[in-house]
This record gives sequence, C-alpha cells and structure tokens, in this order.
Amino acid sequence: MSARIDKSADKVSVRAAAFVVLQYLLPKYLLTALVYKLTRIRHAAFKNFLIRKFVWFYDVNIVEADRDVPGGYQTFNDFFTRELASGCRPIEPSLATVVSPVDGTLSASGTIKDAQIFQAKGRYYHLHELLATNFAEADLFINGSFATIYLAPYNYHRVHAPVAAELLAARYVPGDLFSVNAATASGVPKLFARNERLICHLQTDAGPMALIFVGALNVGSITTPWTGEIRPRKKGVVEEIALRSSVSRVISKGDLLGWFNMGSTVIMLFPPGRLHGLDQLQDGKTLLMGEAIAELVDARTNEK
Repeated sequence: MSARIDKSADKVSVRAAAFVVLQYLLPKYLLTALVYKLTRIRHAAFKNFLIRKFVWFYDVNIVEADRDVPGGYQTFNDFFTRELASGCRPIEPSLATVVSPVDGTLSASGTIKDAQIFQAKGRYYHLHELLATNFAEADLFINGSFATIYLAPYNYHRVHAPVAAELLAARYVPGDLFSVNAATASGVPKLFARNERLICHLQTDAGPMALIFVGALNVGSITTPWTGEIRPRKKGVVEEIALRSSVSRVISKGDLLGWFNMGSTVIMLFPPGRLHGLDQLQDGKTLLMGEAIAELVDARTNEK
C-alpha cells in the first residue's frame, strides 16, 4: 500500500512540475486575451454551453447564485463574476474582527519576517518587490502579518473589505501571468511578486493595510468601483490609478472592493502588533467571505 501511495505522489509531482515548465513556454498573454473574448460572447447557446460545462466540471454551487443559471447571465464572465443571493454571506459584525475578503483557500499566513513573505515550502518573496513602491511605505509592514488566499475556479470571485477602512490609493503593477495554484506557487520563484497585480492601500482604525489583487493565467482583467476594468499588460511602469471621485473611498466592512474576471489570489498585509489570531489559522483552511479570521488589536482593546 505504501509503495502505491508513493508512486501516486510521484505521478502528481511530475504532472505539477510539467505544468510549471509548460507555463514558461505558453504564450500566456495571447491565451488570456483569447479567454477574455470567449467569456464575453453573448450568443445564448454558446454562453449557456460554457456555463453548464463549467458548473458540471467544477461542481459549482449554483444554489447561492443571485440569478437563474445559465439563463440569467448574459455572458460566461457575467456568470463567473456573479453576485450571491441575499443572506448567503453574513458579515461578522464586531468592530474588532477582520473577516475573510473572499471565498477561497488559505494558502499561507503568518508573520512577514524581516520583509520576507512565505510563498510555499522553501520559497519566499520580498515585501518591497511585492508592493513595488518606496521603501518607507513598504517598511510599515516589516514583521507584520500577512494572509494569502487562493480563489479556485468554483469559488465566488468578488472581493470585499475585511475591515472598515478608507481607500488611499490603488496602484497597478505590470507583470507576468503565471497560474497561482499550489503547484505553481511551489515551482515558480517569487510568483506573487512577478505576476501583475493591483495594490489597494487602505487606512483602518488599526493603522495602514494593503490588499493586493494578484493577476494570473486567464485572468482577463481586474475591476474595482474606483478604477473600472484594468486589462493585463506585461511591461511598463507602476501606475497610480486616478480614483473615480463619484465613488466614496470610505468603506464599511463587507463592502465590495472589486472582482477578478476569471480567478486568482488575494494577499492582505497588516503592520506589526495590530493583528491577533491570524497565525493560528491552518494553511489549507477553507474560508468564506465574511467569516472572522483575526482580531484588530486596537479595536479589540477599544471594545473592552
């Protein structure tokens, strides 16, 4: 039995390694652009076929969808970025709690030790490379807390505010489009610091916070209420997005921050001494948007 298990594990490892190597060879931007177009086709028979096959293959829970599936959605992307039916994700109300911003799997969490963030076994990436900003701004999070949450294809793909906050800035960092699943995180060095990403800088009652939308293979774009849709670009400088003045930057916990047009990963960063309990979560834990995952130290103190 042990030999069989070892052989099975070896096969999985070989497939994972092959998938990582293949990504270096694939025309990732061309494929992502193609997926972008296909997922926006409005032809009823075609989009219904895509939605039905996707639901079947990934065993998507359509009971929670806010509309009929597939008929209630104009395109596949419309379905993929669907809202949930009212009451499906209650938000933990306590001012002291930080809630999960998404449905997903906790890939990693813990302390940002000397500006190094854990990616996967044996792999780390640098805080300053992730934020691609001035050192003083990034230094605020050294020895702070982080959480990396992976959104699988079957997950609900909207991102919500984990705490009450004010949006200070949104910066787009051009980059690569590697997949962000576990196999790629284990095989590609500095994955989250090399993929494209949208970094939202927030101010909370417990100090600054960063929430990062990490792009990936087939993620045709990232959308927020303040920036509109942002399409991938491989090269260029870091761009500070002009935020729409028509949308308030004052955010309540649970408010919509944006969504992935196809799936990816969200990373949260907090300064040292401001969060309690995040390091007690087990990697691989399934999270639901709105459930408590940690406590803000300042808010916890104020409530007592």
